[in-house]
Amino acid sequence: MESKNKRIIISGGGTGGHVFPAIAIANALKKLDPSTEILFVGALGRLEMEKVPAAGYSIVGLDIKGIQRGSILKNLALPFKLISSIRKSMKIIRDFKPDAAVGVGGYASGPLLYAASLKRVPYLIQEQNSFAGITNKRLGKRAKKICVAFDGMERFFPKDKIVKTGNPVRRESVDIAGKREEGLREFNLAADKQTILLIGGSLGARTLNDSILNDLDKLAQAGVQLIWQTGKHYYEDINRLLMTDPPANVRYMAFLNRMDLAYAVADIIISRAGAGTIAELCIVGKPVILVPSPNVAEDHQTKNAHNLVQDNACEYIADRKANRKLVDAAITLLNDDKKRKILCDNISKMALPDADVMIAEEVFKIAK
Repeated sequence: MESKNKRIIISGGGTGGHVFPAIAIANALKKLDPSTEILFVGALGRLEMEKVPAAGYSIVGLDIKGIQRGSILKNLALPFKLISSIRKSMKIIRDFKPDAAVGVGGYASGPLLYAASLKRVPYLIQEQNSFAGITNKRLGKRAKKICVAFDGMERFFPKDKIVKTGNPVRRESVDIAGKREEGLREFNLAADKQTILLIGGSLGARTLNDSILNDLDKLAQAGVQLIWQTGKHYYEDINRLLMTDPPANVRYMAFLNRMDLAYAVADIIISRAGAGTIAELCIVGKPVILVPSPNVAEDHQTKNAHNLVQDNACEYIADRKANRKLVDAAITLLNDDKKRKILCDNISKMALPDADVMIAEEVFKIAK
């Protein structure tokens, strides 16, 4: 008797840091077993509802949002949305009949995995950060496996369920070997000048953008080039400021479609400290300055950054100090060949490039 095709639900999203790893896991599942049937469950109106279909997968949306900080009124409907999302998740599981479920974090992950536990569907949690949130800690008690990216996660989860896999990355984004010349052409940059790459995520990072705007003249005086992903929230304002007299040494855009080419030409990288981004940076192996966002749950970006700091694998600047220190620190690092070499060597040691395949293997192990 032939075994039936495995059916897997992948839940979560909200930001690129959750969506792209989720798609990477799906791709790895299909690579290991092309007959696998995959259904995504996301949150209506979030990034996954656009990116998942673009990657060739089906997705169902839940009407769920996170807690809105500073607004009691906006949170009044949250319990009703949660109950509704759990009910819809139960129906999704009843109709799709999954062999296993995967939660990657994000609003939709909690209701779907809770429903999976009620329906006795084995599930796996992919915990990206070095500090687990409340939802994952609770769900971890019934999970079959918990795939993590950092050491010391037994503080949050049962030790016997933990597998250190790293965080999945977009493989096309970190494939940078031999692409420097192509990158210089893509961004119209000079081969004899040093280049900073600044990335604040798909939405952007106000602190990083303001820090650069304040000190554009310092970069020009230092003869430094800049590739600047402003994020879609900030691009129009920055473009209005710069379009009449655009700096010759700066290439700015709302979103980088060719991260591989940007990584390939960068001499140093300035970034937020999301777990997915850190996973890419470790594989790319370039010197990094991390400026963690303070506006995330449990301040997990700062904790992520400190994991690299303790291994001398990055430079760290607190968000509140970035306006005064960031550009000066970047120029100083560009002028310190020895420091850059140490940072490259140490961050490269932390790379886990096959996380997607390792997680996919764990998913198949728990599938009924």
